[in-house]
Amino acid sequence: MKLNAEEKAMLAGELGPVRQIAIQHQIKVGEFFGAEDLVPVSQAHIMADTESLGEAGVEWLEGLAKNAIADRMVRIPTITDPRGTDFTKAKQLGQTEKMLELERRAIDAFVKMGVSMTDTCINYQTIMAPVYGEHLAFGDTGVVIYSNSVCGARSNFEGGPSALAAGLTGRTPRYGYHLDQYRKPTHRFKTSWTPQTLNEWGALGGLIGKKSGNYWSVPVLEGIAGHPGSDAMKHFGAAMASFGSTALFHVLGVTPEALHARDLEYLHLPEVLITKEEVMGLQNSYRIAEEIDVVVFSAPQLSLMEMKSIAELCNGKKFIKPLLAMTSPQVKPDSDRMGYTEMIESAGGTVFSGMCFYQSYAREIAETNGWKVLATNSAKIVNILGGYGYTPMLASMEDCVQAAVTGRLK
Repeated sequence: MKLNAEEKAMLAGELGPVRQIAIQHQIKVGEFFGAEDLVPVSQAHIMADTESLGEAGVEWLEGLAKNAIADRMVRIPTITDPRGTDFTKAKQLGQTEKMLELERRAIDAFVKMGVSMTDTCINYQTIMAPVYGEHLAFGDTGVVIYSNSVCGARSNFEGGPSALAAGLTGRTPRYGYHLDQYRKPTHRFKTSWTPQTLNEWGALGGLIGKKSGNYWSVPVLEGIAGHPGSDAMKHFGAAMASFGSTALFHVLGVTPEALHARDLEYLHLPEVLITKEEVMGLQNSYRIAEEIDVVVFSAPQLSLMEMKSIAELCNGKKFIKPLLAMTSPQVKPDSDRMGYTEMIESAGGTVFSGMCFYQSYAREIAETNGWKVLATNSAKIVNILGGYGYTPMLASMEDCVQAAVTGRLK
């Protein structure tokens, strides 16, 4: 790979051992993907939940954090994905002290390296939204697909060590979605039906992800009426990334690289028609039970508008089943101030801050609490939680809240 003078100095260890380790890692990644050089990035977002890191991963972070301050600090805004717990409510979930201690150690190491503990997967709604053409090193799949598609920014899915390396060096290997040629549509879908609810948007995204097939596929969708909002695009993209490993989509007339058909080279692609029945078929494939054990709103974390909608549905109700609503540390204070948290918790629900359900030792807390059948409006989470031993079911926000009242999903 071509390196400039500063990058050569990093590689030679002239900017300290931590930056040397970081750029060595980036060169290996870049050479694997055929990158010719490194591209400067303005933000990094690290996905580093301790369930995945384990003891070895946390020890690696602690080793980096022991270096001198000048050597170990990140040099661009570097933020974090949700953590594996909300320390104030860990006992309610049944998380053990061993789990919590691993979280504390990882957080301490990140802080020593200058990482901002934002603990969110909706940073594009709450922290610093990417802008068109901005090069990034983002980790969470939902964050990447939203930033690429809705914002028109440029990022690959960066693994935890790669995102941290980008924070330390201020650049990332220039391959994949940093390059124009990888942003052109490879699959063409058309629909005459526009989803109305977030679970429907998620189911549509999940179906397109399944049909697209792999990380290098770029679907373009025609036929959407109007302009879907940020939460709709969030669920659409997060589900597509989960079901298909997709990192970029275009919606004709909506997303910035597809405002006009003439902006894209896609008319030569075979057209695949998607019907409402097919989308609902994906949702209904998960509806295999009626009685539920727990309701979860998470993955992605809830925006303030989603918190408001859930709070209004909870008003005046009493739950016989747990209802867990997970949002970001940036949204939670506003939810408290506007009374949404109280409305949810007065009905018997619980609002968690800074965590995500599936990154929180989901299998262990299911065993501790006796949870098996889970209702949610997130298509992303139903695709994930089957692997943790759950029977997840996809439904509307309204039906999920009602299921917490009756214990049954209609």
